[in-house]
Amino acid sequence: MNSARQSTANAPTDVVGREGLQARIDRLPRVRLGHLPTPLDPCPRLSAALGGPDIFVKRDDATGIAFGGNKVRQHEFIFPQAVAQGADTIVIGAGTQSNWCRQATAAAAKLGMKAVLLLVHGQKGPAKQGNLLLDLLMDADVTIIPGNDLEILDPLLEAKAEELRRQGRKPYVFAGPDVQARAAVGYANAMLEIDAQVGALGRKLDHLVLCGADVTPAGLNVGARALGLSTRVAGFSPIRWKEERDVSIAHLANLTCGKLDLRPGFTAADILNDDGQIGAGYGILSEAALEAMRLVARTEGLILDPVYTSKAMAGLIAEVRAGRMRKGETVVFLHTGGTPALFAYGEDLGLGEVTLA
Repeated sequence: MNSARQSTANAPTDVVGREGLQARIDRLPRVRLGHLPTPLDPCPRLSAALGGPDIFVKRDDATGIAFGGNKVRQHEFIFPQAVAQGADTIVIGAGTQSNWCRQATAAAAKLGMKAVLLLVHGQKGPAKQGNLLLDLLMDADVTIIPGNDLEILDPLLEAKAEELRRQGRKPYVFAGPDVQARAAVGYANAMLEIDAQVGALGRKLDHLVLCGADVTPAGLNVGARALGLSTRVAGFSPIRWKEERDVSIAHLANLTCGKLDLRPGFTAADILNDDGQIGAGYGILSEAALEAMRLVARTEGLILDPVYTSKAMAGLIAEVRAGRMRKGETVVFLHTGGTPALFAYGEDLGLGEVTLA
């Protein structure tokens, strides 16, 4: 993370306050899917082990359907358009261990729609474990695409939708900037929750730490600016794409402002994004992430996933050790879920053998 960069994401250029932001969100169509608000849990043993700030975990792994996760909040603002268009099928894609697709499949089932998934092979391929196992259990129609490049998916999704239309189906495609902007509203709304919960503890939120490539950090930055917070929103990217993540997140934040009648103005300089925890690549567990998973599990009984939250926690640990998160400060770590994927990574964890009596 470029610690020398001065973030202006919370500059008071469009502060509307709690009531103003809530009113703007409430004007948008929404399908209630999640168990909200999610808890904000203190982590005293983890905080003591690191010897730094007071750490709390926002438990968005506990949002409900199909083991929960951050995508549930996003789907609450995407599915209303699918419903309004009379869709009977959703077409969506990502990797074979995708949380995005697993939670969309669950929401589709709950709303009486069929899920058609185009999943890039990636690191784990067609093994019936983790998220893919759940997709199949929920009766998704799954096609696995060779390779590891998620950026090839959008035209394939459109082609699949056209094929379904010829069959008489009514598909809705989960792709494109409009879908992403509506999804990001879910995390502007989450910022309201986090701010209220931290305030109820009589604290000021100094740092918000998360792993995200686009939607979640965009929504949180929009929410923080609209509320006038000085919070440092520290994002750790799980993936490298052709476009730099800070550029992409800023662009999406501006689109999200449009959805909420807020004045856009985000630039890449406003976004704190760190790609230093990606390691060897997307979906590949790093040594730092494994250390983070083990530390959090043994101190708090909290389970992280190998692709997203473990890498964000590795980033948090690195920030504390570098002195950028200090004793007396309040840090909220956003647990975005993804734990079903852990069960596809048993051989990657190096946990040793079990002794038979």
